[in-house]
Formats: sequence, structure tokens, C-alpha cells
Amino acid sequence: MRAYVYVICIMGKWKAYSTIAPAVDRLFWLHESAGQRMGRAGEAATEGWLWLQPLPLWDACRAAEQWNLERGRRGGGRSDREDVPCALAACVAAACREAVGARRSVRAKVQQGDSLRGGAERWERAALAGELEGDGAAGDSAAAPEGLGAAARRAAALLKGRALLRSEAQALLEGAAVPGADSGWSDVLQLAALLGLVRLHGSVAASIGNRRGLLRRSRRELRCLRCGSGEPQMRRTACASCGRECAYCSSCIQMGRSRECELLIEGHRSKEALISARQLHSIEERLSKWKLSPAQSEATAKALQFVESPSNGMKPTATAFAIAPIRSFLLWAVTGAGKTEMIFPLMESILLRGGKALIATPRRDVVIELDPRIRKAFPTASIVTLYGGSEQRWERGDITLATTHQLLRFQQSFDLVVIDELDAFPYINDETLHYAADKCCAPSAVRLLLSATPPLAMQRDARRGALPHARIPVRYHRYPLPVPKLLRTPMVAKLLQSRRLPVSLLSELRSSVMRGAQLFVFVQRIAQAEPMADLLRSQLRLAEVAATSSQDDERSNKVKQFREGKIRVLVTTTILERGVTIPRSDVYILDADGRLFDEASLVQMAGRAGRSADDPAGRVFFCSREHSRSQARAVSHIKAMNRMARKQGYLLPEPASKEVSR
Repeated sequence: MRAYVYVICIMGKWKAYSTIAPAVDRLFWLHESAGQRMGRAGEAATEGWLWLQPLPLWDACRAAEQWNLERGRRGGGRSDREDVPCALAACVAAACREAVGARRSVRAKVQQGDSLRGGAERWERAALAGELEGDGAAGDSAAAPEGLGAAARRAAALLKGRALLRSEAQALLEGAAVPGADSGWSDVLQLAALLGLVRLHGSVAASIGNRRGLLRRSRRELRCLRCGSGEPQMRRTACASCGRECAYCSSCIQMGRSRECELLIEGHRSKEALISARQLHSIEERLSKWKLSPAQSEATAKALQFVESPSNGMKPTATAFAIAPIRSFLLWAVTGAGKTEMIFPLMESILLRGGKALIATPRRDVVIELDPRIRKAFPTASIVTLYGGSEQRWERGDITLATTHQLLRFQQSFDLVVIDELDAFPYINDETLHYAADKCCAPSAVRLLLSATPPLAMQRDARRGALPHARIPVRYHRYPLPVPKLLRTPMVAKLLQSRRLPVSLLSELRSSVMRGAQLFVFVQRIAQAEPMADLLRSQLRLAEVAATSSQDDERSNKVKQFREGKIRVLVTTTILERGVTIPRSDVYILDADGRLFDEASLVQMAGRAGRSADDPAGRVFFCSREHSRSQARAVSHIKAMNRMARKQGYLLPEPASKEVSR
């Protein structure tokens, strides 16, 4: 995409801007009555100069920034009017040199003195009686300044709290039937930017700021302004849009191509303060309606106090679009503790005080499972669920459920951001998703971190008091976590090769089937899932055996059938280590000593068993040749949580059925 750069003089001071619709800017600044009807609050400009050549988007933005930096250092933006076109040409040349090195065509213009006038057009104030000028789409839109102003405000309201590429913003505006969105969308967005309601810039750009020695800089370090990735993630290709080699970001390409000449629209969210929590009922009264267990109530009360407390001196940043400091609270709870139910009072607090809440989780399956539970808990709230292929892509709600990748499309949008399963793939090792989770937080927002197995660094911060937190060592039904048993078995590859299961494993599997349990059977490799399912069908003489993985197009349907009891045994990978709850289930982890199964994965997979109050003593087996360090740590982790729960008086007497599982 290409844009223009221009300078205007207001009360004797010159300032530069970039624009995607110069006719709109001309009317806004230079036409007294039209500018006011479009929404201009201050003085009109007396004159201006437009650089006539459209530039690649980043070049136009950089040229405007260069003008404002240089003129600011030389005396508050004042300039001799005869010097203006030459100075504008110099800034354009500097921006182009910074982007692609010395460009003879532009540099030659800088050396031609009077011939520079051919590169810029002078703008003069329109007559106050005045005739509305313009041509093409811009002229048509400008013919009704009030209508354009109304369209710009409506567009800004729809874009509030979002960060969208040009095509995404256009789809949003067209879907909402904003006037001019189909043909004059650039006019609408440009006016919204002039009114300070949105920010327009390239989605990939070099760092900006007050840098000296800029004209001598030969190479730029680029950064994606949507996902935060730096130069190592940039790839360069020839670009028909800007007519040169153009960089794009490889990190977030699955969400649409972010590149130097692609427009990124960031909607400014107004800074309305939330209603004070003092106007709400007491925490005890509000918690009582949710019928939480003692451990849940204690931890949730602590989290509520944090959410509703003042921000401890942390103030919103001065720039409306910058990432502000974020207050975080960790809910460190065992698998099956009822973390979802615990966040309901926190979300209620935000909604009652006029805020917006987000629940983000790395995996699509978990988002889909959460949807009906959130709708049941908050029947009067508007709820939007976002994942790849979601039909609610452009809707706005009081509560948003989303995969963590979807957060790339938001900017300072939510007052409460809940990151569920923060240690899960792909969130844990993806810096772009961490960046997205930061930038979607509104100023003074609270981020709630949920995990049964938080990263070691986070655990250390919690233990030394650097990270406010609450620990929940017991499940909602108040029975101990099932402790895994070691079952020595050959490697899965050998089992598949021999087409036989060892007697010990087959005996336990049959025992699980006989007791009416459904079975999770975890394998390390996707390629092993279907062959193992076929082997289990044969050995157990059971037809209701299936396999699924991240590459299975039928995964959602199979998980649904598993929940409904139509599938008795499901062979899967770590894709289902979280977020799937089966009332009566046993867990078998094959090749549990493999390198792909670390402590956190083993704890999460073991956590699929014993989640129901009707079957709290589900069985867990680590099946492997050796007892690995990860297995030992996982067992130690589970036992430590049981000891903590017992010590704090949270556990009920163990059910008699537990003896059967042993």
C-alpha cells in the first residue's frame, strides 16, 4: 500500500502527517466549516504542502516523523515558508534512503533547488463561504462532511480495542454496513485517525523515536507491530504494491501477512474507569452464590481482593497505544480443582463494574468446551467465541473466549485477561503469543494466570513473594489425586511390531473396561495412534476404540463421541492432555519414559483420571521400560499436593472404592 506525506501550518508552526486519503486531510485542516463539521476541534491550518509522489506506507510515516523530529529540535516546528518544500523533500529522501539505501531519483531532486517545487503541491485555505473540493471517492465522501464524520466515529467504535490488517478492518466495516466501507474505506479510516480515534501505520516497521544520526543510518532493524517479532523473523520478497523488496513477518503469517506496506489499524479504547468495587456487595456475599468448595472459596477470595484493589501506583501509560504495566495473579491449582468455576466471581466483578473480560487458552478444543459452560454461568452477558474458522470473528461481547493466537487482533481491549493453561503448547514457548497477551490488556487491567503446572521460574517467583498467587492443592470434590503406578512394558514400537500386549498391561486394561471406565491411552507419536487403536481393538475385543491427534480432521467429532460414551477407548497424543473431562476414566501413558513426556505433561495426563465425585479414584499407569526422572517428579508433585491438601484440612475421607483401584 502507498501513502502520502504533507505538512501544514497552524498558528505559525509546521507539522507533518502521513495520509492514505489526502483529499480528506486537506478539507479537515484547511476548510474552516467542513473541518469543523467533520469533527476538527482546534484551529484550521493556514497553508500546507503535499508531496505529490505516493510513497510506500512506511516511507510516508517515516518522512513525517523525520520532519517533526528535526523541526522540533530546531525551534518548535517553525520554518521559513520558502524553505518548506525543500525541507519536505529532504525528509522524503531521508526516509527512502533509510528504507532501501541511496535512491538517486529522490536525492537528485534535493540537489536541484528550485525544481523541488515540482515534487510538492501547495495547499491554501479554502474560502469560508466555500466550495467543497476533491475528486474521486474522497471528493464524494467529503461532499457530506457530517456523514463522513459519523461514518468515521462508527468505524472507530467498531475498531475499538482491535489491531487489524487492512483487509480485516475492511471486512469488519463492510459486515457492519458502515457507509463508505466498500469503496471509500480509506476516507473513513483516515478521518478516524485525524480525530485521534484510531492509529494507522505499517504493520512492519523500524523502531521509531528520537534517534540522532538517522540520515547516516544504512540499515534498519525491523519489527512486526502486530506480534512483536524482530529482525530474525523478517523475510523479504519483491512486492508489487510498493514496487521494491518488502519485508514480511514469518512468525504471525498464519493470521494474515503482516508486511512493511500493509496497513495496521489500531483502535483506541477510551479510558473509562471501572466502577469502584466499594459499590458492590461484600466478597463473602458474592462468593456464596457460586457454591464453591472451601479451598476454592479461599483462593477465589484472595484473587478477588487483588482484582478489586487499587493498582498499587501503576498508572496507565501516557500513549494510548503503548503497552502498560500489567498486574498479574497466579491461580496455581491441581488438575480438576475447578479453576473455571473459580474465575466466575472474578469475571462477575469486572462485568458489574462495566469492564470486559477475556478467557484465552492455547488450544481450540478447550475454547469449544468452555463455551457452553460460560454461557450457562452468564446467561445475560454477550459472549463471543474466537478460534480459527469461528463465525463470530468480528463480534464484540462482554466476555470473549479465544485461542491465544486470536489475541494478535486486539489492542488494550480487556480489563480482565485470563490466561488458562499458560504452560501448554504453543503458548509456553512462543514469544509472539506472550506479546499478544500483553498488548490486549487495557491500562490498569489485571491478568489472571491459571495452571496446574506453572513454569519453574513462575513457581520460584510465587514462592519468594514476587508473584501474588493462591494455591489450590485439592479437587472440588475434596478427594486425593490418583497417584500413578509404574507398569513395566516394552516400547510401543515393539508392541506394534509383535501385535501383542504384555499380560500385565492387558490385564489392567480389561480391569478398567470391566469397571465401566473410559480409557485415555496416550502415545508419544502421531503415527503410532491409529496402529495402537487397531491393536487394542483386537486384544480387548472391543469395537468402540478410536484414535485421534492434532492432524485428525475428525478430532472434534471423536472427542464429542468420547464425552458421550460412544467411544470407550481413545488413543491420543498430548493434544488431549488438557481440557477434556470424562466422569469415569482411567489413564494409560505408554512410553512414559520418553523424552516428549516431561513432568508437566505427565501430571496433566494423569489429571484426566479421578475428576468426578462419583469416581474420584480413577486409575493412572505410567507404562514404560524404565522409571524416568520425569515420572519420579510427576509422582512427587502429585503426592506433595495431596499432603498439602491433607495438612490444610481440605480432604474428605477416602471412598471405599479407592481400594479397588489399588
